Amino acid sequence: MRLWVGMLAALSVAACSGVRSAGDGAPPTSDEAARFLAQASYGANDAAIAQVKAAGYSGWIDQQMTMARPTTHQAELEARLAQLRASNPTATLNPADFYYSYWGQAISGPDQLRQRMKLALSEIFVISLTDNNVDTRGAGSYYDMLGANAFGNFRTLLEQVTLHPMMGIYLTWLGNQKEDPATGRKPDENYAREVMQLMTIGLYQLNLDGTVRTDGAGRPIPTYTSDDIAGLAKVFTGYSYYSPTPNLTTFRGGQKHADAAVRSMIPYPAYHSTSAKSFLGVTIPASGSADPSGDLKIALDTLFNHPNVGPFISKQLIQRLVTSNPSPAYVARVARIFNNNGAGVRGDMSAVVRAILLDEEARSAAVAMGVNYGKLREPVVRVAHWARAFNATSQTGNWLIASTSANTSLGQSALTSPSVFNFFRPGYAPPNTRVGAAGLVAPEFQIVDEVTVAGYLNTIQSVIDAGAGAATNGARDVRSSYAAETALAADPGALVDRVNLLLLNGRMSPVLRTRIVEAVGGVSLPATGSQDAARLNRAKLAIYMTMGSPEYLVQR
Repeated sequence: MRLWVGMLAALSVAACSGVRSAGDGAPPTSDEAARFLAQASYGANDAAIAQVKAAGYSGWIDQQMTMARPTTHQAELEARLAQLRASNPTATLNPADFYYSYWGQAISGPDQLRQRMKLALSEIFVISLTDNNVDTRGAGSYYDMLGANAFGNFRTLLEQVTLHPMMGIYLTWLGNQKEDPATGRKPDENYAREVMQLMTIGLYQLNLDGTVRTDGAGRPIPTYTSDDIAGLAKVFTGYSYYSPTPNLTTFRGGQKHADAAVRSMIPYPAYHSTSAKSFLGVTIPASGSADPSGDLKIALDTLFNHPNVGPFISKQLIQRLVTSNPSPAYVARVARIFNNNGAGVRGDMSAVVRAILLDEEARSAAVAMGVNYGKLREPVVRVAHWARAFNATSQTGNWLIASTSANTSLGQSALTSPSVFNFFRPGYAPPNTRVGAAGLVAPEFQIVDEVTVAGYLNTIQSVIDAGAGAATNGARDVRSSYAAETALAADPGALVDRVNLLLLNGRMSPVLRTRIVEAVGGVSLPATGSQDAARLNRAKLAIYMTMGSPEYLVQR
């Protein structure tokens, strides 16, 4: 409980940072590079810090955006399945196989900006492996799709999200049929509602800066009505699994093609509504023949061009990468880039990501010291950061870290949220706290309670000490030797300074540093014989005390 309170306190008080404005022309220092990497990747390590210092912020972003993806989750899952079937011809994949692939790429993938964006986008365009109907290989394909579009155009991303069969399954619009007055059947409205509420325009009309527009009585103005949902639901009819020979059977999920779970859904005109479809001020007239592709294009274009999309998506990405409570001016600057990248292009995600990470509010020392600045690090990001910072490797090469969603563990696994609303909502404020009283939000605190706090501390202590993942040959699969840290362990101050750089971007408070140095120094080094065990214990203690501190848990 004390740690939970400390995290909230850390989120609501100022913290020192040595970060200059991105526009001052000076090459980043090591501390500045590490802080940048906390926002743009799964965390700093020596190699990444050196890359940012050499290329500069913008140059590093350029390198990351043009870097070829080393592999895909789908390819890794297919290789895994082939390996399993070599000994068991009827073997199938399960969610753990996706988690192995996720952790391997999150920790060791060189395309760190893309890796981090995949997680951020997966928390907006949610599907979940908690739904037993979501196929593991399909989930890997979906995650790949998010990564492939991370620096593309939002309109393309929206269409590929919409047509992916795992989204069709998760939000129940795959196999959705047109209305039938004779039986009273109406199209399923699930995706029509959620694509508006959660993925594009939100519940209320927004100003460019993300603030809510109100009517003359001060009430928020809704973006859509139940009639808009019903009209849009008619558009999302007549699509189902890919098949080279589509028919009634394949529409209903029979005779599945081998790639039905990973290829975009296709139109089945016989099941698509031909009646008039009105939504968001647009009407698609009734027609004598079905045009599912044409109707879908009109619907997605309408959503894409809605004025809410820029601020709605920009603010959520800022929250995922930089800070929970960006200023309206920060949101407006990024939303303006979403609306026009400077070359007349709307929805350029590469320009949006660049604007988020290079904005003065992301890089400025003065802003970073503000009382409202920062965000709680997500649990999976903390573990990936540990692995990256201390060069953990997989002994098998398979990164055998399975689900970390149980309350006794981390309370979070990629693509495993409990609902379409993600693990936490962007507007969540912890009740009865200074954060909520100040009108601020702290989204990640929605999965923080006494159980998950204890779960994290127990989990990270175990991970630091013995590694993560399934045991192989008597030891856990993903672990670090802490070679660089043990080499410094005879000097507690030098050891803590290294941990400070890698985990806290050099911003550890003097009070915390003194406490950790004293604790580390309390681990005696034998005067004779081997000091290896004691040095290793010093290194582990310094890391654990840092990763358990509110100063680490709140990213600034």
